[in-house]
Amino acid sequence: MKYLVGEVPGGTAVFAVTGENAVNLTALDAHLGADLMGVIAAPDRVAALAGQLADAPQVPVSSITPALPVTTPGTIICLGLNYVEHIKEGGYDIPDYPALFMRGRNSIMAAGQPMVRPACSDKLDYEAELMLIVGKRGRHVSEADALDHVFGYTVFNDGSVRDYQRKTHQWTPGKNFDSTGAVGPFTVTPDDLPEAASGLKIESRVGDEILQSSNTANMIWGVRQVIATISEYTTLEPGDLIALGTPPGVGHAKKPNPRWLIPGETVEIEIEGIGICASPVIDEKDAGTQVAAE
Repeated sequence: MKYLVGEVPGGTAVFAVTGENAVNLTALDAHLGADLMGVIAAPDRVAALAGQLADAPQVPVSSITPALPVTTPGTIICLGLNYVEHIKEGGYDIPDYPALFMRGRNSIMAAGQPMVRPACSDKLDYEAELMLIVGKRGRHVSEADALDHVFGYTVFNDGSVRDYQRKTHQWTPGKNFDSTGAVGPFTVTPDDLPEAASGLKIESRVGDEILQSSNTANMIWGVRQVIATISEYTTLEPGDLIALGTPPGVGHAKKPNPRWLIPGETVEIEIEGIGICASPVIDEKDAGTQVAAE
């Protein structure tokens, strides 16, 4: 099934998407709540609604303002250096263990919301990524059982402020500026995609300019391996988000000059079978997010 969490008159709801239209599942069963956590916790409720979907009222997907699929994820774990050609363009050695880092909640926002270029840097970069949403709690998950822990897959733009990313050996500053990581808008369950979401075209672009174009089959560590590796050191919880790295073509590696995102542009990330995550780029001074010191 394809889900969309979004805002309509009356509040935020979970929708089942069919083509250009969607059914408000929360209106059919209020216990599902206002994000995917209700669906993750009680998949039987959605199954029980299956017979009602054909006759339920529908609204155009275009009339829904996307919200985050999971409002408050417990953990947001990201994978770096997961495509060989991206590793080469960055000048890194191919690692024998995934490069993992974490994002905070304030760094992510829903698809369609502005991607904010910070006041302290003009080096805002894009990264097209497949993201999975954990659906089942687990620790020491084997690769054989890993896919049982995936609720669904969505699209992620791992916006990165490159000069701050390189200020330390850890990437935390450059990966955690407010409103730089766009998520969604659609989440697709595994039964509607190839196994482990492998073999999907993944692309980033601004207008007609194609910035990245690759395939999720090119990931070094696939979904099974990533879940097994992460669950060695931490317990995965329902609603956790895991981003699976970006292919080559990022802005900082463009020749002869880097290709940074510019306010006024709209960057799109598209993954085959899932959808497009579009984000207008704005300056921080225009975002209304600056907080004066008290």
